[in-house]
Amino acid sequence: MNKTILIVDDSASIRQVVSITLKGAGYDVIEGCDGRDALSKLDGRKIHLIVSDVNMPNMDGLSFVKAAKQMPAYKFTPVIMLTTEASESMKQQGQAIGAKAWMVKPFQPAQMLSAVSKLIMP
Repeated sequence: MNKTILIVDDSASIRQVVSITLKGAGYDVIEGCDGRDALSKLDGRKIHLIVSDVNMPNMDGLSFVKAAKQMPAYKFTPVIMLTTEASESMKQQGQAIGAKAWMVKPFQPAQMLSAVSKLIMP
């Protein structure tokens, strides 16, 4: 069974690039266009990893991750924040809510796959 990754980003082009990268490596992908949309996709099915932007309309990435971590099914789901934010204070906020990795856009596909493979157990 393939591992499933939820991509959350308000940029359709970023979602597409991340999706192509992950699908090419054999992962199943679910997409959310903002935090609120992504929360609606967390319906109890197994999600092995979440890749989320920080700055989005309706619900930002940090609020989304906090909300997702409150749900028993997703409490231990690893999270990669994929964002243009590079400040230490933002990284610390991400770490405080449970983000396991912080990746700054633009990203290299190999860098993304390396981080994903470290966070998803075989």
